[in-house]
Amino acid sequence: MLAFPSTYTVGITSLGYQVVWATLAQRSDVDVRRLFTDQGDAPHRHCDLFGLSLSWELDGPVLLDLLEQQRIPLWAAERSDNDPIVFGGGPVLTANPEPLAPFFDVVLLGDGEQLLPAFIDALQACRSAPRPERLRQLAQVPGVYVPALYAPRYGPDGALLAVEPIEPGIPATVAKQTWRGNTLSHSTVITPEAAWPSIHMVEVVRSCPELCRFCLASYLTLPFRTPSLDDGLIPAVEKGLTATQRLGLLGASVTQHPQFGDLLTWLDGDRFEGTRVSVSSVRAATVTPELGRILAKRGSKSLTIAIESGSERMRQVVNKKLATEEIHAAARYAKEGGLTGLKLYGMVGLPTEDDTDVEATAELLLALKKATPGLRLSLGVSTFVPKAHTPFQWQGVRPEAEKRLKLLAKRLKPKGIELRPESYGWSVIQALLSRSDRRLAPVIAAARGRHESLGGWKQAYRAVREGDAVFEGNPLPPPWEEVIQASWSADRVLPWEHLEGPLPKATLLKHQQEALA
Repeated sequence: MLAFPSTYTVGITSLGYQVVWATLAQRSDVDVRRLFTDQGDAPHRHCDLFGLSLSWELDGPVLLDLLEQQRIPLWAAERSDNDPIVFGGGPVLTANPEPLAPFFDVVLLGDGEQLLPAFIDALQACRSAPRPERLRQLAQVPGVYVPALYAPRYGPDGALLAVEPIEPGIPATVAKQTWRGNTLSHSTVITPEAAWPSIHMVEVVRSCPELCRFCLASYLTLPFRTPSLDDGLIPAVEKGLTATQRLGLLGASVTQHPQFGDLLTWLDGDRFEGTRVSVSSVRAATVTPELGRILAKRGSKSLTIAIESGSERMRQVVNKKLATEEIHAAARYAKEGGLTGLKLYGMVGLPTEDDTDVEATAELLLALKKATPGLRLSLGVSTFVPKAHTPFQWQGVRPEAEKRLKLLAKRLKPKGIELRPESYGWSVIQALLSRSDRRLAPVIAAARGRHESLGGWKQAYRAVREGDAVFEGNPLPPPWEEVIQASWSADRVLPWEHLEGPLPKATLLKHQQEALA
């Protein structure tokens, strides 16, 4: 059973989920069924494996509802030989699985292309063995993390000292696995019921060469990978266009594919008349009139660029190699090409940011509106949330971000600029889930039934802290503010330190020092 912690419409739009499902479905030794929060395929009489794809922290607690629905014990320690092996993967679990670790038997760290087949092969080789022996065998597979075989060790003051194997022969660390093949992923399901209806999605790049200091999509998925045009991208596009006339080009920075211009020229050909092409976020400095013209010709209405901040100083802090003039040029070229809208993404609450930096963001949007009349502008803005394996993992959420979101609304909305702010309160819960260790697991369990309200999370945290809901063997979680708002020292043991990301801790610290210098 392969589950997604949301509705079918949302889940089937996830390219990662589609690829994992297709990889399993193509095997002759696996019979895979899908499960969403609102529907699912006909269940098996007996389920050996229960998998969850997790790409957003706030979806994590839905796992417990799905497990209960399938009558699977919530805690991994309570499962027997007759219960399925519960496994999970995706960016959230690859970055920091520890808050959810006690609910999983296995976590797959990294790219599924090679990791998933290796995991299934290893499981088939020991499927008749008792559960503890199966888990030991799986722990030998590179990238396969078995939380039950590792235990956190805390100091008298509650500080995490280490997460270590509980017996000999278990690897001391587990390394994220990286797919280095010539092809990336593309849709295996095209349906009008998806959140993006009847669209064929093609992954143009994986990771991003820019390395913005807060960015999980860049740092966690290094190195930057690009499939070749002739052997990778064109065949993937051709395959999808036999079924639909809608094409989505995906990636953290699609226009930085070295052959993107050639791909665009190819899509400009007469044979693609009637095909609708959309691209995910593009780097502002790569926008050209030609890009705007071809996308407008192929049915796109707008372009999306991430600016992070209107302040040149803040863009230098986060390593956003982008000049204000390049942002103005992107807006100009989008309009000249025939696009009617420009969507910008920014952030508040970044390290060292002050009110003048936020004012600079408002001023930039107002200047863009004046310089490109008729171009519809919108600003999506979120609060900075520290993510594991990035240089800013040691930085906390800044409470002043809340009033800075309001400041942007006050400056922009009266001028007709659409502002789409993410909730500051939910950013706080996101940070709680992205930064905690296993002591958060009983909080997640206690928040069941009320995890869709901020008050529910705070009540659950308080209940565990006060000893009303305890997970045996673990000390109480640290104070709320220490996890969410505190800046952590460089010598602090991080909850994910036993899990190796693409870059070592020393390199991330160096990048943080360069950013804050």
